[in-house]
Amino acid sequence: MGCAADGAKGKRWWRIARRFPRFPCLFKTHAGAGGGAALEGLKAPSEKPLYRPDIDGLRAIAVLAVLAFHAFPDQISGGFIGVDVFFVISGFLISLILLGQFRAGEWSLVGFYSRRIRRIFPALLIVLVACFVLGWLLLLPTEFEQLSSHIAAAAAFIPNIMLWREAGYFDTSGQTKPLLHLWSLGIEEQFYLVWPLALSVALRLGRTPLPLMAILAGVSFALNVAGIQSDAVATFYSPQTRAWELLAGSIVAWFFVRAVPESGADTASPTSERFGGAAGVAKYVARPALCSFVSQVGACLLLFGFWGISAESRFPGLWAVVPVLGGVFIIAAGPQAWVNRTILSNPLLVGIGLISYPLYLWHWPLLSFAKIIEGEVLPVGFRFAVLSLSVALAWMTYRLVECPIRFSWRNQPIAATLVALMAAIGIAGYSGYLGKGLPFRLASERYRGDVGHTDYHAYLAESYVTCTPAKIAEKALSWGSFVRCVQSRPGQVDVALVGDSHAEHLFLGLANHTPEKNIAFYIKNAPAFIGNEEFVEIFNEVLTNPSIRDVVIAMHWFGRVGQVPAGSTLDEELVKVVDSLTGAGKRVYVVGDDIPLFPYPAEKCKWRRWWLANDVSCRMTAKEAEHGAAGYAAPLQVFRSRRPNIRILEVGKYLCNGNVCSMTSGDEILYRDEHHLNLAGSEYVGRRLLEDNPDMFRP
Repeated sequence: MGCAADGAKGKRWWRIARRFPRFPCLFKTHAGAGGGAALEGLKAPSEKPLYRPDIDGLRAIAVLAVLAFHAFPDQISGGFIGVDVFFVISGFLISLILLGQFRAGEWSLVGFYSRRIRRIFPALLIVLVACFVLGWLLLLPTEFEQLSSHIAAAAAFIPNIMLWREAGYFDTSGQTKPLLHLWSLGIEEQFYLVWPLALSVALRLGRTPLPLMAILAGVSFALNVAGIQSDAVATFYSPQTRAWELLAGSIVAWFFVRAVPESGADTASPTSERFGGAAGVAKYVARPALCSFVSQVGACLLLFGFWGISAESRFPGLWAVVPVLGGVFIIAAGPQAWVNRTILSNPLLVGIGLISYPLYLWHWPLLSFAKIIEGEVLPVGFRFAVLSLSVALAWMTYRLVECPIRFSWRNQPIAATLVALMAAIGIAGYSGYLGKGLPFRLASERYRGDVGHTDYHAYLAESYVTCTPAKIAEKALSWGSFVRCVQSRPGQVDVALVGDSHAEHLFLGLANHTPEKNIAFYIKNAPAFIGNEEFVEIFNEVLTNPSIRDVVIAMHWFGRVGQVPAGSTLDEELVKVVDSLTGAGKRVYVVGDDIPLFPYPAEKCKWRRWWLANDVSCRMTAKEAEHGAAGYAAPLQVFRSRRPNIRILEVGKYLCNGNVCSMTSGDEILYRDEHHLNLAGSEYVGRRLLEDNPDMFRP
């Protein structure tokens, strides 16, 4: 860690920093004051604050990698690890500030949080307000409802927790969440709330904080490695499993503080002993060749991560070690290391690093709104234009908003005002969420009926009872507070719908039109195959319960065909299922096709946007529907030929008429998203199924 302290040529970096006339607010008092990597609280023997332009250059590399990944994921598969590099930088700089202030006797939690507020809030407020306004003007109700909830979560600095809770089968694509990227800001702010307090306690007790850092980092890393196997989503979003990345930077900061001398320090004082003081400097020997080698290793790790890691990697887990060590090595190498001096301290990279925070905030909402409106892959030129606009907005935000607010002498009043404004935008977001996306913003409703998933699951919960047995209900999927396992009425189940959400969306229609039968659905977000562990209890109940005489197997074949076990086929797995059920004396029905899969959600059909003369048609050709079924039609046909005695139910034909398939009927919409029936759709399809199969479920 000795490489980290190389600040002997601090004056040179001061002269380099002065070359950036476009960022004059940076240099009113000392190098790096405006958001650059100024090492506050630490002073070199010259008494000039140390400045690390190479860290701003590292920030630039990190943010450019993230931007490239979001705009061109096929070109840089691991660009998202730039966020992990940001975590290391944040942990380093924040801990450096705190440790330096404590050594200088200037420790103040109020002052620390005031500076954090003035650093984080201005740009974030601008972006949140812009997203709220754009959402108000452009988004459909469920889209705006979700955006509003994310604005409220961002204002409370818990977006990672919100996204963690949302993750699931019905979760919308991340590309249509304009504030998805704020999960990382949530983790940082949660770290800032806890770490200064923990560090303060350790230092005031006269303890060196290094063991605390190491222990906390070790526990967090262990939770990360263990969690990636059991719950990858929680591990990705949880502050407990990400804290080790920030603490890695904190450990580097600790060694950096030890190696920088205190001006006029009493080497016999407790503070000097705790931080190493002059004794630490005496032990420090700069090794330029070693430092350069360390930085080169760090750069190689990052380059490997950018192209060697992908969205399919089990990340963070052990893979996160790559960007974290890369960031640690580069920071620890010091500004005189070759990579840091010649590449990262390049004026262009330093300039990008200085606006990296607002650039990170702006780029994703712009890409996401474009994706929501276009509903397809954005042209390459359009993506470049969006990124260019992001850079322009980032510079203006930095220059016109961040700098004036951050360096005003009215520290406390400004911090209080920013908190009040953040609370106001949070309340506005929460109001949009409570108002279900404020549908009055739109011009008109084209079709009657529910869209989205809340109304559907709320109706099931209000109209039916939780399924039995209790051991299955306890482990059932959920949508918010609604248990996704219900039956027509209390008592023994007669008919079981088994599968995924496409078994669930048939339940209402079949149950309402067969009142003499007690129908239940048992589903998982997985294929209903006999060998699937998630279905063990469900199949045990269905196979052994003598009251269950009829079983309907229904799945979203388009999504499940790719989840067949290695070495098997979809038709082979279905044969195993129906043979087990018929062998247990059950009468089996298999939904042998699926409802048409539309390329847009039902909400775009239901509402007419005020700014569009013509919205989506709510229809597609039968050929387009057949194209969506191409991946599973052949194995289902093979299954039919192998088990001709099994009753096959056709549901897709009820949504198609000749050469046209539609998600509407008359003035009513039948879908709630791209491929799930809503309340009216389930009623309609269930009625038609029973009309065409009058002997279904009969003795």
